[in-house]
Amino acid sequence: MEQLERDSRPAGGTGDQRVCELRTAVARLRRQLAVLPGELPDRPAADEELAALDAMMSHGRPEVARMRRSLLLIAGAVGSVSALSSALSEVRERIDCFGRLPRG
Repeated sequence: MEQLERDSRPAGGTGDQRVCELRTAVARLRRQLAVLPGELPDRPAADEELAALDAMMSHGRPEVARMRRSLLLIAGAVGSVSALSSALSEVRERIDCFGRLPRG
């Protein structure tokens, strides 16, 4: 029974549904960015940060500060592309589920 429970956990092994949902949102944005026609000067930066987010989630619960930094870089790279706005908003909402940064 314990083996069955372990095998049914979301990718990343954390058992945290937020991780699974964020990975799904990141994958969606990556797919939409990949098929986007035309030249996007900051596409490599967005691809790199999306890959970094995915890697963080595959290794367990990611750090909120690092996720928010990635989100800012991604938004800066693709935020003006209206075709990506829905997928970008979904990534932001999923990151928000992990909580706010502590105030210093």
